[in-house]
Amino acid sequence: MATLNEWIAGSRPRTLPVAVAPVAAGTGAAYALDNGNPGYALLALLVSLLLQIGVNFANDYSDGIRGTDDSRVGPVRLVGQGLAQPSSVKTAAFACFGAAALCGLALVALSGTWWLLIAGALAIVAAWKYTGGEHPYGYMGLGEIFVFVFFGLVATLGTTYTQAGSIDLSAVAAAVGIGAIACAILVVNNLRDIPGDTVSGKRTLAVRIGDAATRKLFTAMFAVALVAAVVAAIQHPWAIIALIGLVPSARSVRTVNHGATGRDLIPPLATTGITILAYGVLFGLGLFLSR
Repeated sequence: MATLNEWIAGSRPRTLPVAVAPVAAGTGAAYALDNGNPGYALLALLVSLLLQIGVNFANDYSDGIRGTDDSRVGPVRLVGQGLAQPSSVKTAAFACFGAAALCGLALVALSGTWWLLIAGALAIVAAWKYTGGEHPYGYMGLGEIFVFVFFGLVATLGTTYTQAGSIDLSAVAAAVGIGAIACAILVVNNLRDIPGDTVSGKRTLAVRIGDAATRKLFTAMFAVALVAAVVAAIQHPWAIIALIGLVPSARSVRTVNHGATGRDLIPPLATTGITILAYGVLFGLGLFLSR
């Protein structure tokens, strides 16, 4: 039990914030369209949270059996550190994916947005294929693209569409901003893991473009989020309060750009998780207030 608690604690900086942020922002966008639905928002949150937990278990399993985590710096890894049987971790991953699928099915059935089942199925496949299967895209430097698409665009706009039946410019802007910060979490995580990933053959984007460019990319993601909030404020002025949510990122950007490595990059990872949560909630609140 202690081991599982440590694993959960290590995953928390990105799991809960990345799950809550798109749902909060997407629900705010739905209210701005005069069609918010708290019940649908709760189902969307369950889908998002279960997918996030499932991804964490899946990555732990896949990286562990490949030996990628043998010399990893960071939180507890169940398989890589020999703390749990690989089969048990894999089962936990698919249990979470199955529960997410059931919640997603309930959401599309109630909202009548049946075509979103395709997006949901693709999200589950993407969650597994990030580090799983014969050709994991996370090992080819494509992780940031899929994070942006599924934990930014799909999660945010899917939340809005199931409630409002439509989307607008502010919803798209929110999705882009959330996706950018979600990518920043992955970027700083992979920046920390460059030495180990290079040795193990995991060709993440950070490994491919190098240390210096990865640090610049991290900063650029927050710039994208800032512009997204300004764009949304053109249509819904209160959306500008999302910029307050970016305040915690200043310390992370400074730490990363001053050359932090290894364990010194763990605090920026946690702070970026706080940033996406604050940004998403404030973005959603701003859109709600502007309706």
